[in-house]
Amino acid sequence: MEIELAVTAFVALFVIIDPIGLSPLFVALTQDNTKAERRAIAIRACLVGLGILAIFGLVGEKVLSTIGIGMPAFRISGGLLLFLTALEMLFGKRAQRRENQVEQAPDPSVFPIAMPLIAGPGAMTTMILLTGQQSGNITGQVVVFGVMVSVLLLVFIMFMAGNLIEKLLGKTGINLITRLFGMFLAALSVQFVIDGIRDIGLGG
Repeated sequence: MEIELAVTAFVALFVIIDPIGLSPLFVALTQDNTKAERRAIAIRACLVGLGILAIFGLVGEKVLSTIGIGMPAFRISGGLLLFLTALEMLFGKRAQRRENQVEQAPDPSVFPIAMPLIAGPGAMTTMILLTGQQSGNITGQVVVFGVMVSVLLLVFIMFMAGNLIEKLLGKTGINLITRLFGMFLAALSVQFVIDGIRDIGLGG
């Protein structure tokens, strides 16, 4: 059960955060920085992103219940949101949107790298959905947070290897992988919607 959860959580978070697609943006944002500065920016961005996603994973469901939103409704709406993100990935719109969010700044680690590029609405929603599915299951929640940390570690590695990845894959290769990830995310988002419908007793 934990292995299946770990695989599902990894695929969902890896696809929605998209470390491979983020690496060229990180290179563009830090092109005027030294190697040491780029490493420091990457570390800060990943730590801030981790903190944001951890907060949403820990208290997101409680906040929803406080304002009267149940998990079934959030699973359905969250699944639809992720499906829209998947469509953006499939049709190449997500990269354009992310590039529009990029601003040259002396220290871009918090904005725009940590948020919204790493911890964007899709990633926050995914953390709430994944931890919400494991409500009352401490082991399951630990697995989800462990997977989230591992994905952010991969983000850091991809940031450090950004130039190499860009040269190896090229723009066409990155676009191809992004579209492939979009297909996975579309399937996962539909599953979230189905789970939400079942939770309110409308499914079989």
